[in-house]
Amino acid sequence: MEREIIELRRQIANANAAANAQQQHQQPQSSASTKQDSSISTTFSSSQRNMYQPSPGLTGDQYMGPHEAVASLLDLRSGLDSSSFLRSPSGQIVMTKRLEDVSVAPERVTELFSQFFTFYHPFLPFLDRVKPPEEYFSTSPLLFWTIISVGSRRYQGDRILLNALSGPVSRLVWSTLADVPQSYHVVKALALLCTWPFPTSSTSTDPTFMLCGMMMQIAMQIGLHRPSHAQDFSKFRIEFREGELKDRVKTWGVCNIVAQRVATGYGQPSQTLLDWTLSSPESVDQNFKLPPEIKCRLDIEKFCDKVTRGLYSNPRDPVGLSSDDERFIVTTILAKDFEELEGQLRQEHNSITNLYLRAAGLHLRLSAFFDNPTAKDYRQGLLALYLATTLFLDEALNLETSVGPVLAYSPNYIYQMTLAAGFILLKLCKSFFAVHIDMDYTKTLFNRTIWAIRSMSVTNNDLPERLAEVLAQMWRTGGAPVSPYVGSSSVRPDMDDTLQLKVRCRMSMSLVYDSVWRWREDFQAKGRNLESFLKNPTNPDSNADSSASSVAPLRASSSTPGIPGADSNLASAPPSHSTNIGGEGSLSTAGPGNGMGILGGFMEPNYEVFDPLNWMLDGLVDFPYSFNQVQGLESQGIA
Repeated sequence: MEREIIELRRQIANANAAANAQQQHQQPQSSASTKQDSSISTTFSSSQRNMYQPSPGLTGDQYMGPHEAVASLLDLRSGLDSSSFLRSPSGQIVMTKRLEDVSVAPERVTELFSQFFTFYHPFLPFLDRVKPPEEYFSTSPLLFWTIISVGSRRYQGDRILLNALSGPVSRLVWSTLADVPQSYHVVKALALLCTWPFPTSSTSTDPTFMLCGMMMQIAMQIGLHRPSHAQDFSKFRIEFREGELKDRVKTWGVCNIVAQRVATGYGQPSQTLLDWTLSSPESVDQNFKLPPEIKCRLDIEKFCDKVTRGLYSNPRDPVGLSSDDERFIVTTILAKDFEELEGQLRQEHNSITNLYLRAAGLHLRLSAFFDNPTAKDYRQGLLALYLATTLFLDEALNLETSVGPVLAYSPNYIYQMTLAAGFILLKLCKSFFAVHIDMDYTKTLFNRTIWAIRSMSVTNNDLPERLAEVLAQMWRTGGAPVSPYVGSSSVRPDMDDTLQLKVRCRMSMSLVYDSVWRWREDFQAKGRNLESFLKNPTNPDSNADSSASSVAPLRASSSTPGIPGADSNLASAPPSHSTNIGGEGSLSTAGPGNGMGILGGFMEPNYEVFDPLNWMLDGLVDFPYSFNQVQGLESQGIA
């Protein structure tokens, strides 16, 4: 309400100023309208010279001509901008939605909203699909443009719209956040931006974690965590419209869902607040009853929060890790909790909910990389990790809804977990554990994972494209796995420490940051350029030619195979395989000659522990040192 009052006052002030200016110049313009036609047309064209063109289908004659421009000056009395008008194919003047230099016609707005609610909204179903776009715009311009941005990620009608919106929407975010007080609809927009952030080529330019914190802080500042007592957080009298209290409760639930996913995906502490509002008995007030899809996914994220707090929040450890004995006990308890959660959600029959459930299981089992290699249950933990990885990937790679395969439309969190799963397969296959798994199946699964990550890329040189290439190159490195303990009877094979991590501060995502650092040690130190590899993606199959690619470049279009209008260059995924489980509870073994080698020089890097992705991917385009210089630094222990 406060936000609406402020916005209405601003619009009234702008309208009055425009009306006064128009009144002063109306008479001279009216007497010379014929002579001024060309000049007005020129002025309008000049203002549109650098303007984003909505699509190739909208030609120049669909913009207003000089007569329409003169007529539209009358609308200045209403505070409207003449550049917000286009001429429809039928010749009618239609009002467009404009943000800086980006204008979107009404029919395109409808298409983008349809795209959003069809492909993206099922992953975070908390908005009203019945509400028209105009109502979303009047409620919150930021929420409106955020929906447009998400809907444009794979929009075939205009492939450059997402890039055109990136800057204007980002600036709109910060200008909106600068206004106090806020509307809770702004919180909805931030939840969407944290779920589908604009593509970036570097984590150092990714504001998602920061926006997530602002989302939670704004939500609490306006009292979403106490939705029935919103009056206590405002100096104005608040009267809820019909259904608004229920919408506030749902929005607060979604805030916690998004906050936990962002924390898990970025390897950071959770910012959730799971108190009475989200745990109250449904019999207390029906307004506090969450929709089934939201409640199921909130239960999953509550479990993820328990994992994070139980395994990675030890105040007695410098990096927050629980001790070996504590971790074993906590993991056992959490595994039982996970089984109970599986039982509760089994009746849902929702493929997206099942995918989030498998991601939670993977989050739990990733703690195996912190276990002591000398522990008697070390291999059992790795086996549980491998099974959790295959279950997650099988669910992700076969994700399908009523509209077809939708993995390419999945949130940033699913991409992050898929990337982690790829590094798990890489790590296990190039270690002593390779003899305990079916290498043929795992290799096929890894290839499909590379395909999946590349299919999630939405623009050139974004993180999914870059890190899929990193993953493929690391797979190609090395020869057959040879245990250093073969032939030695004095040392047990299960004491192999090649799976230990150097980066240990990023919770379950430590594996990803550790693996990328190891790749940088070999790749960037040689002065190689990742962009040349992105133009011809690496085939992870070690038997293929190194210059070939098993996956064609995806830049003609970034859509999902199997959906009408999909990119013909996007290779279909290899067929799915079932896990081959051997006797006595162990995975079937493969011989050592599978071409899956230990990662050579990746295993023993020297470095300080800090976030490698935040700067490591920044310097790949122009590496500032020659290889000889870097070798000299390494010999001095500097690099």
